[in-house]
Amino acid sequence: MAKYIFYLCPMRIDIITAVPELLQSPFEFSIVKRAQEKGFAEIIVHNLRDFALNKYGQIDDYQFGGGAGMVLMIEPIDKCISQLMEQRNYDEIIYVTPDAQVLNQKTANTLSLKENIIILTGHYKGVDQRVRDKFITMEISIGDYVLSGGELAAAVVVDSIVRLIPGVLGDEQSALTDSFQDGLLSPPVYTRPAEYKGIKVPEILLSGNTPKIEEWRQEMAEIRTKAIRPDLI
Repeated sequence: MAKYIFYLCPMRIDIITAVPELLQSPFEFSIVKRAQEKGFAEIIVHNLRDFALNKYGQIDDYQFGGGAGMVLMIEPIDKCISQLMEQRNYDEIIYVTPDAQVLNQKTANTLSLKENIIILTGHYKGVDQRVRDKFITMEISIGDYVLSGGELAAAVVVDSIVRLIPGVLGDEQSALTDSFQDGLLSPPVYTRPAEYKGIKVPEILLSGNTPKIEEWRQEMAEIRTKAIRPDLI
């Protein structure tokens, strides 16, 4: 029954970008592709140049006050977002930018429950601040570094959200045991063969004792987290 409901009401994600070509590949393979094919998600990429100011396709200009780098102008972005908002209500209008809170699993979980989302990608030196003041309801960074544009960041955000939509993964328990879902990193995982070039899989995983295996996994998750990401403890 749940799958039927989600098929009728897929999550819709509209992405606004100055370079739509950068987003062709990420959504045409693997889990995100299957989510679209099954009707759980609909991802639409909008070329900002379709809303350009003139026949030359202008969407950016120099900064007021001087400084290196061009800035995406408010007019084309306003036209695009306003057109989208005339068609439906949006739960969030997200701007992906380095100067924002870093994406985490809690945010991805929250966004996976939304119905309609717009993601605006910056380029060059970013967007006119008035865009952020007028339209943006959430700002997300994927890390403390700078990319050439927000397209790859948008792809990361979309992937992190879509895979959590109920029904998208073949085994929904898989997402529940991911790193960060319980505040810890995932424990190590193994598969066949049980021994390879003298390196053996931990005996506990071969024991069939489910409670003991879960205890071991919890212990390993805590050990890994303390060693690699003590800030999470």
